[in-house]
Amino acid sequence: MKRALLLDLGNVVLGVDFRRVFRYWADAVNVDEQIFYDGWAIDQAYREHETGHIDFPTYTRALGKRFQVDMPEHEWRAGWNDIWTQPFHGVIELLPALAERYALYGFSNTNDTHVTFWRARFAEELSAFETIFASSEIGLRKPDPPAFEHVCREMASTPAQTVFLDDTRENVDGALRCGLDARHVKDEDAVVRELRALLN
Repeated sequence: MKRALLLDLGNVVLGVDFRRVFRYWADAVNVDEQIFYDGWAIDQAYREHETGHIDFPTYTRALGKRFQVDMPEHEWRAGWNDIWTQPFHGVIELLPALAERYALYGFSNTNDTHVTFWRARFAEELSAFETIFASSEIGLRKPDPPAFEHVCREMASTPAQTVFLDDTRENVDGALRCGLDARHVKDEDAVVRELRALLN
């Protein structure tokens, strides 16, 4: 039986940059982008959006109140999807070989809007994954233990037999508490080093 390899997506496989989101929104309504930097928070609405409990229109209404900004939904959406930059090509190149040695899965704290975007935009780059678990689809998000427990069950893997890479320390700590072989990777070079080591 193959060990499971579980990878976060954002800034592990695909590049993300929230500055692009704030810049887009600021330009769309002609305000200082610092408004978004100062007011941004992973609040209750954000968590509910990432676990599929509220939809994007509901979330954007919460954003409008938080930032005191009136913006059409299509502009909120366009800016929201502008978070994606480029795939980490050094990582993408290793995925087919990893998929031969490991049961390869992804696990992302994300939302339905982003899921729709990256599944279409990066379909080829992500094709080596058996499944990518999205928090908005499973109703659970990292670093909560039930999220890791659910994903391990779905992969038919024990935590001890699961290698997990994430760029967020909090998520890695949560995975370690659940018994996963979790590793904190801060940038593309670090991800590539870890993945190459797994192939040796």
